[in-house]
Amino acid sequence: MSGLHWESDRRLTAIGRTTLSIAARQAVVDGEASTSTSVLDYGSGRGDDVRGLRGMRFQARGWDPFYAPDEAPQPADVVLLTYVLNVIEDPEERREALQRAWGLTERLLVVTTRLTWDRSKVRGRQYEDGVLTSRRTFQHLFSPAELRAYVEKTTGVRCVSAAPGIVYAFKSDDARLRYLARKIVPHADWLASDDTGSAIAAVVDYTERRGRLPKLEEMPTEMAKLLAHLQPNELQRIVRKSADPQKAEAGVRASTLSTLLFLAVELFNGRGPYSSLPMSLQLDVRAFFTSYKEACMRADRLLLKLRDDTYIRGAMQASKVGKLTPTALYVHRRAVDQMPTVLRLYEHCASIAAGRPPFWSLVKLRHQGRAVSWLDYPEFDTDPHPKLHSSYMVDLTTLKTSFKSYEEAANRPLLHRKHEFLASDDPDAPKYRRLTHSEVRAGLYRNPHLIGTEDGWETELLRCGRELRGHRLVRRKES
Repeated sequence: MSGLHWESDRRLTAIGRTTLSIAARQAVVDGEASTSTSVLDYGSGRGDDVRGLRGMRFQARGWDPFYAPDEAPQPADVVLLTYVLNVIEDPEERREALQRAWGLTERLLVVTTRLTWDRSKVRGRQYEDGVLTSRRTFQHLFSPAELRAYVEKTTGVRCVSAAPGIVYAFKSDDARLRYLARKIVPHADWLASDDTGSAIAAVVDYTERRGRLPKLEEMPTEMAKLLAHLQPNELQRIVRKSADPQKAEAGVRASTLSTLLFLAVELFNGRGPYSSLPMSLQLDVRAFFTSYKEACMRADRLLLKLRDDTYIRGAMQASKVGKLTPTALYVHRRAVDQMPTVLRLYEHCASIAAGRPPFWSLVKLRHQGRAVSWLDYPEFDTDPHPKLHSSYMVDLTTLKTSFKSYEEAANRPLLHRKHEFLASDDPDAPKYRRLTHSEVRAGLYRNPHLIGTEDGWETELLRCGRELRGHRLVRRKES
């Protein structure tokens, strides 16, 4: 055991929760765990995830060597391995635990560990490849890239970082690609339909947004039944007559770019044959490209553009959304889908490599070097100058990550000119723009080096005799 002369008491690391763990919540949010899938929590601790999932009517079971040892773990569609690997002090036993969980997995293994940036919260001293805590427990803290590589090496499959410290390992490449497609290609929401007329209207709407007619297999079951009496040529004629040509053409452009984005991200993570693509993407390739080979060649060229500093800088300057600074482009999450395709690819590659955090407001794309940061401003919509809560950065050249929390900071960074991070047609943009104009007229931006933090901004407000009431700037009342 690599010179280890003690055995940690791992049961002490099991904590009680009143909500689902971040891993279980992520699997539910991503639609990977549902009422139609079986879930095994392998190393379930006190069983809070199992109880929470059962409360949601999920088919959930748990096994734990201390808290639930009696029932042998049975295979399940989704297996959760939550904060287990990091508490095992023996590297060989750690690997065997991951292999056993993988052996019980029928569709998806969700692996979660504590991360290196938690080191300040773990009281103890360095021991072997981890930390020996003051409670005589053990913690091996992973970096996001290390965790993904470790799971890939042990399972032998390509993995995806669903969030920092959460790795998805799919049993089949088809399932992995379906997951990526849901993340990258806009989801096709169908209009409600209860008769043939409304079903046809829903198909017209789909055609305008996607740029092509849907196949019967892509439609919701009830809608397909409503249209079953129509011959394909007849439905095609009706839709072509009803669809707005300009909207359909915009749908073609959007779907073409989304397909290229998916294929480029897929190459970044390992590309499979045409037959491995989800059906809807196969149909997009047929509709918008001369061949799968042509689509892949165009996607490859797009991925190569990420290495071209001049091209990236030009894409940032041409972007209709976001705030461009001397070092980076900042875009609000509501506007990221409107960035040029190469910049969307830039952000997606970082998210797959090291995980996109669950909470963020702005994405920062560096044009000097290749690094992506997700910045969390929880009060962005309500605070005229929201304060930074946390920052998570991924360096795409080294895959190193860093996390910084400002939650306890006394003088937090804050934002100005909020409208610049949004799309021009965002419903909140006019309100934010009016505030910025008022602040410029009042002289609040004369000393830009002072206003980037809470204390400096408050000093300038006092100097100019102003205060904020919501998103309105008013004269400060004399005390």
